[in-house]
Amino acid sequence: MNDFVGTGTLVRLALRRDRILIPIWILVFVITAAGSAKASIDLYSDQNALVEAARTSNASPALVSLYGRIFDESSLGAVSLFKLTAFGALLVGLLGGMLVVRHTRSEEESGRLELLSAGVLGRYAALASALIVSGATVIVLGLLTALSLVGSGLDTKGSLAFGLMWAAAGLAFAGVAAVTSQVSESARAANGLTAIVLGVAYVLRAIGDSSADGSTQWVSWLSPIGWAQQVRPYAGERWAVLLLPLAFLALLITAATALIRRRDLGAGLVRPRPGPPRAAKSLRSPLALAWRLHRGSLYAWGFAFLLLGLLVGNIASNVDGFVTSDSAKEMVQKLGGVEGITDAFLATEMGMVGLLASAFGIQAALRLRSEETALRAEPLLATGVTRAQWLASHVLMALLGTGVLILVAGLGSGISSGASLGNLGRQVPRMIGAAAVQLPAIWLVTALVVVLFGLAPKLVTGGWVLYGVFLLIGQFGEIFNLPQWMINLSPYDHTPRLPGGDFSVAPVLWLTAIAAALTIAGFTTFRRRDIG
Repeated sequence: MNDFVGTGTLVRLALRRDRILIPIWILVFVITAAGSAKASIDLYSDQNALVEAARTSNASPALVSLYGRIFDESSLGAVSLFKLTAFGALLVGLLGGMLVVRHTRSEEESGRLELLSAGVLGRYAALASALIVSGATVIVLGLLTALSLVGSGLDTKGSLAFGLMWAAAGLAFAGVAAVTSQVSESARAANGLTAIVLGVAYVLRAIGDSSADGSTQWVSWLSPIGWAQQVRPYAGERWAVLLLPLAFLALLITAATALIRRRDLGAGLVRPRPGPPRAAKSLRSPLALAWRLHRGSLYAWGFAFLLLGLLVGNIASNVDGFVTSDSAKEMVQKLGGVEGITDAFLATEMGMVGLLASAFGIQAALRLRSEETALRAEPLLATGVTRAQWLASHVLMALLGTGVLILVAGLGSGISSGASLGNLGRQVPRMIGAAAVQLPAIWLVTALVVVLFGLAPKLVTGGWVLYGVFLLIGQFGEIFNLPQWMINLSPYDHTPRLPGGDFSVAPVLWLTAIAAALTIAGFTTFRRRDIG
């Protein structure tokens, strides 16, 4: 039998399942790029102001490490889209990878692929169809983005390079997900491994870009995100660089197909360690089981957040020396919304940490649906465990887990910045407080997933869509000149800007109350629906 037989059928099935999700994500990316370009064209009508803004950004290692370097300070396109170059490539890479995992490892884990394999289905059909769907999605996304940028008034050549740059990043990480889907036995682990590779790639790019003397710029070339950035749209396009992610994809596809031949359907290359024949006494409650299921992910995220906090605190202690011009200081102060330049940077970074912690909350809450579809919830609920107990165990892990992550990041940044600034006793509690105020917004986003799980479980992945919308509103709402009522829809917009800013207890209480109400609504609706 042909190893690829049935690929077309699986492609049609995947497109049918994602007929709403894929167009929404494409639309979000296209609107974001076009809106950013249009807003910048209206803002930088004066060439001197454009160059000054670019130099201000390049003069700040903090901004360069976050968003990348502007290679042509006189280019309107390069300045307009500098926030979306590396960061946008990261998000497109995440989309490409998640689509591959969704249509390979998730299908195996749920048992659907085994049923399909009982018919006429080749060994590589699932992987091939997932790569086709993911690749087609990011390519269409890139081309439509290029057209929207041309329509916004930017150069055609640079716009095409920008769109292809995004598509290339998506293809590279689709290849990464193709490999992680063979290594792991669960979709969550495969997505986690892909996210780790994405994070490492972004950090490598940041290290290379923020090199003051150019001695470590070569590090960027170790990262697929760095390759995308080196295409340099609107700054003397380097078309040949696009061959690197394509070669990387081909290499990873070869590796993934080789791994498929070495494992059984439904199994991963790395098999989970068998447990003891009898359960320990510590596993006699739903919460204990939930902790067992989530602890590995929480340990990995916690270590990453500790390192992130230490890194942020170390950079913050030197921000005053990095940013020398008045315009640069004004930019960073506006980003953080506080008076002091160091506090402004820390407030901005704590907001970013809050966004990242929300991703863990969504992932942990989505475990409810994966347990249900994998038919592991129903046998448990057939015992003395009630629906409320089972749901509460996973919701608590999501809420408490995000709390641990955000506080670990605050502790790390407080220790790092306090040791450098010589005021450890003052800085640690300030940073823990700055981290803690992020929790109500994080919990609200997690509660939205709980509501979707209880009310419309098939739409529970819409939590990622809402998260993406909130992220884009927060990052680009002012650039797009969105009305204030729309910006206010994002819970992150109501979080106090600490350290250094004014603290108001009202928004914290309101966000917490809304999160609690949504969680209760999720419990109520879950009790009234059928399992499965």
